[in-house]
Amino acid sequence: MLLDAETYPKTARLTKRSEFLDLFRRGRKVHTAHFILFSKAGRTRESRLGITVSAKVGNAVVRNRLKRLLRELFRRQYRKLLSQRDIVIVAKKGAGELTWPEIHGEIESILTQPEKRRKNG
Repeated sequence: MLLDAETYPKTARLTKRSEFLDLFRRGRKVHTAHFILFSKAGRTRESRLGITVSAKVGNAVVRNRLKRLLRELFRRQYRKLLSQRDIVIVAKKGAGELTWPEIHGEIESILTQPEKRRKNG
């Protein structure tokens, strides 16, 4: 099922530990001030998102708020993604204090960038 403008179905989520580990090992890594994004070409017809927020970021309320905001950003940017990719966003310490515009500004441009090819060698 392709992602609808108002939904975030389970098919659009990375849920298995092996999927996260594969992205950590083989994915393209991009650092921002408060996040690390891993991405690579996906195996499914649609882009999928995984989020990792450790206790270093804040208490459960802060972590869950941040995850909700990141999922909402992904849902809104889904149609702008240039290719089907699996994406994992890892929050760094301090990300819990960010506002919606700050999160949006930091991640939106990275999500919509074309995937760069790696050089062999």
